[in-house]
Amino acid sequence: MQQESDPSNSPANIADGVVWLRPEYQNRQTELVTLSDGARLVGVSKSAVSNWQKRHRNFPALVLLTGPLIKRTKWVLAAELVSFAREQHERRLAPRAGHKTPSRPGVQIAAEQAKHYEEVLRALTEREQHQKKALARTRSAKHVAEEKLARARARLTVEVDAVTRFGAPAVQRTATTVMEERT
Repeated sequence: MQQESDPSNSPANIADGVVWLRPEYQNRQTELVTLSDGARLVGVSKSAVSNWQKRHRNFPALVLLTGPLIKRTKWVLAAELVSFAREQHERRLAPRAGHKTPSRPGVQIAAEQAKHYEEVLRALTEREQHQKKALARTRSAKHVAEEKLARARARLTVEVDAVTRFGAPAVQRTATTVMEERT
């Protein structure tokens, strides 16, 4: 509201690209710094200052806007920006509320982890032994099946040979077909 009655923010000055948001700092431009120059002053990136401005209500109030309406250059008091940056830095270094120090000693935590992994190793070893026994049973059953298959094929060969020598012509054709299928 005060800006409307302030002659420095008259339509002519706004058209020139100068808007004083805190007119008490007119004629004290040496105390002001742009946000990008302020970023260099406090040792952070321009985006950090931009994020501070968007996210923190206590970010220093803008003093001056310059430039065309499309792309304004924002000015703040250098001292206020440095003070704000110092607060942010101290806040960053302070211990966070959500990060608690361990309530148990490191030795106890390590001992519990060792016990846990010993139990995991024991369970996996038991599972491995069980799998070895199952594999041995499977291999034994496979060997028995291979022996039975060999005996069955031998009997079949004997039977086919006998039918071929002594059997009827129709049986001979069937026996020949069986032998051909085997090969």
